[in-house]
Amino acid sequence: MLRVVFLTLIALAACARIAMADPQPGDDLATCRDGRAETQARIQACENLLNADRLTGKDKVMALVVHGNALLNKRDNDKALEAFSTALDLDPDNVLALDGRGIVRGRKGQDDLAMADYNLAIQKRPTFGPPYNNRGTIYLRQNALQSALDDFNLSIKYAPKFLFGWTNRARVRTLTKDYDGAIADFAEAEKIDPTSPQIVSNRCITYGLMGKFDQAFADCNGLIEKQPKNGFAIINRAEVYVMKGDLDAALKDYNAALQLNPNSVRAHSGRGQLYERRKDLAQARADYRAAAYSLTRFDELDVARARAIAQARLAALTPQVPAGAPTGRRVALVIGNGAYKNVHALPNPPRDAKLIASVLHDVGFQTVISVSDLTRDKFFEALKTFADEAEKADWAVVYYAGHGFEIGGVNYLVPVDAKLAADRDAETQAVALEQVIAAVGAARKVRLVMLDACRDNPFAPTMQRTLSLKLVDKGFSNIEPGTGFMVVYAAKHGETAMDGDGGADSPFATALAREIKTPKVEIRKLFDIVRDDVWSVTKHEQQPFSYGSPPGREDFYFVAGK
Repeated sequence: MLRVVFLTLIALAACARIAMADPQPGDDLATCRDGRAETQARIQACENLLNADRLTGKDKVMALVVHGNALLNKRDNDKALEAFSTALDLDPDNVLALDGRGIVRGRKGQDDLAMADYNLAIQKRPTFGPPYNNRGTIYLRQNALQSALDDFNLSIKYAPKFLFGWTNRARVRTLTKDYDGAIADFAEAEKIDPTSPQIVSNRCITYGLMGKFDQAFADCNGLIEKQPKNGFAIINRAEVYVMKGDLDAALKDYNAALQLNPNSVRAHSGRGQLYERRKDLAQARADYRAAAYSLTRFDELDVARARAIAQARLAALTPQVPAGAPTGRRVALVIGNGAYKNVHALPNPPRDAKLIASVLHDVGFQTVISVSDLTRDKFFEALKTFADEAEKADWAVVYYAGHGFEIGGVNYLVPVDAKLAADRDAETQAVALEQVIAAVGAARKVRLVMLDACRDNPFAPTMQRTLSLKLVDKGFSNIEPGTGFMVVYAAKHGETAMDGDGGADSPFATALAREIKTPKVEIRKLFDIVRDDVWSVTKHEQQPFSYGSPPGREDFYFVAGK
């Protein structure tokens, strides 16, 4: 796990804001200016001054940087970007704002823009250590190990008391098999902060690669005892178990990691390799699909390597179409969830699903699996069954109607038994869109997911907010599916879809069912027509939106015509 420095506010304490009763402007200004002040007090003072619009010049720039770093720690990236950009409008030479904006852009996957900010910060102050470290993390993510090593060396040179420079360099040395050098770097990091989980979690892997399993397990076990839900450490321990040859223990850890995060690329890829070694190829393919098609804005190096392994093994294990086998096989999974147990029921989704299933049968789909009111277990069971069908098909299509929304950048479909008392429950009680995309992933040509699920989040009024992440009350977030995938939302990201009035089918299902039956309408144009129809019938209140596309060298039709 890579780390970037959060500038003057490196590690904001996770404590309540300090209440400041009627602070005087002079007191706030002194506290805001004081880099040695207690972190939360300084943040509060700077924000008081910004809210009251009491600052100008360099003082305002400084307060904006402090505010931006506070937002970074809350993972409110959009507002942090705004704060840093405003600071740079006032002072284009401010290296703290440049470095902070680089961090935000890196989080958004905008590596080129992040690099530009880091380069400019280094140009303006060559002896400023943080941007070297932060630029190094991008090089490391891109597997440019020598460039990463050079930057971490400079980060340590100019900021020798900065812990993450040492731990990040240790990771590069581990990857280049300089294990003794890595252990020495971890030792230097311990002198700075002997309690840092960053040290033991990564050193566990280094010791494992050295064959020093007792030391490796001492590191990983110690951290997991303190942080039982640290998925990164659990996966690291699983990898050490694999190195040692204890596959049963490794499998247990991979399963535990997937309980915490069902979309973990590393855990799915690792578990897939175990199942493949045990000749359980169907389960191996299922794990490889989940790892290969998981939606992430970018992959850290260890995630990228795990995904690459999954993609290669999935290709090797996917059954080849025998010569002379019939082509044009089309399969579909249609789900309508309406009978929710813990929030208000939705009368339309099962009816919409029945309509779409009937139309797909009528236009010649050989297999249409139509199910409704799925619990989470039944949802995953249906996806696994359908994934097996998709492996033998040219088209794999999923239509889902029911509750769905986004939390922390992940889009979720909601089983009927979900309770979701807190935002963190989504990972273990809902079904991530990645899992649905993985289910269609093995199809040879068309891989299509349609989501008539962009409704209000019914859990939002009572859901406890425990994550320092944005919680979206309406609809899904935008996505970037991989090549050859098409994902269609019934309503544009961040907006809601209508259910239909008086027992009528939803506007999206109605338009979709009508247009699918029209001969000789290519699939891309078909969804443009559906978008226009829904936009018109809802009087510009709902606009469907498509992401990705099928392969570009061929046209695809639900009804080809003569």
